[in-house]
Amino acid sequence: MSSAEESRQAKVISELRTFIKKVLSDPTVASTCMDIARNLKNEPDADAKIAEAISSQTIVRIPEVLSDADRIFIDIIKDVLEDESALY
Repeated sequence: MSSAEESRQAKVISELRTFIKKVLSDPTVASTCMDIARNLKNEPDADAKIAEAISSQTIVRIPEVLSDADRIFIDIIKDVLEDESALY
């Protein structure tokens, strides 16, 4: 693995650690993120709208240009929504 790849992975891990700390420090973050995603999942450009709403309504800040960690987070939210809909 190249040092550039290792550096990118370290940055993603660091961003995800920061996010997990925020979720654990404020128990409303996870449910608010999921509520936002449920409301916006079928909108055009849903990922950007979800990211923007999460940034404005929680302590999680997602920039306009999504990082790899931001994309992973949005993908995980969508996976959880798919799992939810499969249960019903």
